[in-house]
Amino acid sequence: MNDQINDKSPIGFIGLGQMGAPMVRSLLRAGRKVHVYDINPQAVAEALSHGAIAANSIASLASQSDLIVTMLPSPSHVRAAFLDDDGILAHAAKGSLVVDCSTIDPETAKQLHQTSRLRGIDMADAPVSGGVLGAAAATLTLLVGAVPALFERIREVLAPVGSEFIRCGEPGAGQVVKIANNLLAAISMVATSEAMTLGVKLGADPVLLANAINHSTGRCWASEHYNPWPGVCPDAPASHDYVGGASTGILIKDLSLALGEAKGVTMPLFLGAIAQQVYQLSAAQGNGKKDFASVVNLYR
Repeated sequence: MNDQINDKSPIGFIGLGQMGAPMVRSLLRAGRKVHVYDINPQAVAEALSHGAIAANSIASLASQSDLIVTMLPSPSHVRAAFLDDDGILAHAAKGSLVVDCSTIDPETAKQLHQTSRLRGIDMADAPVSGGVLGAAAATLTLLVGAVPALFERIREVLAPVGSEFIRCGEPGAGQVVKIANNLLAAISMVATSEAMTLGVKLGADPVLLANAINHSTGRCWASEHYNPWPGVCPDAPASHDYVGGASTGILIKDLSLALGEAKGVTMPLFLGAIAQQVYQLSAAQGNGKKDFASVVNLYR
């Protein structure tokens, strides 16, 4: 890895969605120089208002950045950003570092790492956990698949966006851990929605109910920090008409990744498969672009 990459190196950031945009703001607050690219001009304009520099293409961004971060919706988007003729690997300088913070399948992450290495470019998968609240507060957990020396450099240069950096293993390992985590988070949100709705329909005050759960054995991230019932967690999307956060469509994608990986190792995912069906029903009822906590509306 290029030892010249440090906290003064120019950063290129591709993908300014619900997670990418606040990550860019955290980097800018830390005094980093950040070039940004997104197909959404409004997202780019918002980043510029905070001090980012617009790139008119991925090729231009890659040629101007020592460190490139991608935060994109799906494996196909990530492959295109890396491998297209005007993509990262065709235009980044040798010795550059590319960190993919998207949630994709482990095999794609491994393949991109190998292809990057052949081009003289370091690449690591580092999907993030903590949701939009963690991204806004710069308290994300980065789940990194990289060799130890590269992991330490990533922790140094991306410190402004996260509070926890966990080396999960070799390239692709970060995605393995993230898929397992998102499987559990998706199931927990459905379970929390069922429990909250049952309690409220039986007469419990939702704030009292959530407080009791969070001091009892049912406590989980979904109940405590991201409660699906409006008004329980003032900063959570549920208290803002489920705007922002991870969309139901994204959760369906994440569950599809988990189910696909489970099929590869001949493992049943009973609850994962049921949860995916529940979220698909929620999306069919108009919640596809809303935060995944809107699944509670199936029960309400």
